[in-house]
Amino acid sequence: MDQESAWVQSGATLGELYYAIAKKSKVHGFPAGSCSTIGVGGHFSGGGFGTIFRKYGLSSDNVIDAQIVDVNGKILNRTLMGEDLFWAVRGGGGSSFGVITAWEVKLVPVPPTVTIFNVPRTLEQGANNLFQKWQTISHKLPSELFLDSVMGVANSSDNSRKTVVLNLLPLMQSNFAELGLQLNNFTEVSWIQSVLYFADYSINGPLDVLLQRNQTFSNFKAKSDYVTEPILVAGLVGLWNMLLEENTPILILTLYGGRMSEISGSGTPFPLRNGSIYGIQYSVYWDQMKKHQSIWIG
Repeated sequence: MDQESAWVQSGATLGELYYAIAKKSKVHGFPAGSCSTIGVGGHFSGGGFGTIFRKYGLSSDNVIDAQIVDVNGKILNRTLMGEDLFWAVRGGGGSSFGVITAWEVKLVPVPPTVTIFNVPRTLEQGANNLFQKWQTISHKLPSELFLDSVMGVANSSDNSRKTVVLNLLPLMQSNFAELGLQLNNFTEVSWIQSVLYFADYSINGPLDVLLQRNQTFSNFKAKSDYVTEPILVAGLVGLWNMLLEENTPILILTLYGGRMSEISGSGTPFPLRNGSIYGIQYSVYWDQMKKHQSIWIG
């Protein structure tokens, strides 16, 4: 850990990488995704964003060396492959240029304690206005903040109809006084516990869950957009109506800004940096047994 770097093989999962770091240090982490079963190779070679990317950039921004087997069967490191190829493999797609077998990554400092909270609001509780404020000012807030907005559908208070729920994670009380946050809304955890939290595991559970590769999930389809200007009210109304048409839709809106706005769009093959205020991941889930369930996603 003296070098503050580590080699990880492409076949490892993000969970295995996080687990290995946590076993060696309580003050180091790595900026990568929240889904622990994702493979390192595909994640890094496509860019790779996660909960601390506003502070440290993408996974690919923190790759300092790689081992690749070229078309002639030669094993190359950064020096032997040259800077052009090294640039390309960090976001340009791993299968395009050779077989990448391992990556050397720069570990980043994390504080001994981080703070998490989750505050749900429905449309009836003013979520529409909160979201307008979130998408207008949040990308300008300090890079230490990871502010996710997750949209889904739940039953309304009278249980007779559906409504849209927004979970705004986490928000600064001074900028969003409307939430009425109190001290008991916040939970202090270690960085690795926050990894468990965003992976939907218990923060008090064993770290071994990060090593699980085989998990059963619902069937789903997802795709992403990048937003460069706040969505107008009329557009939001249309978005809410689309959500209400489905039983289990989820929209994950991931705030950009911070370090992502400081790195040139040509710094790596991942160009969606300065100018993007947040990304949207559209997801729909369905039961394989329900043959006539409607699915929408563009």
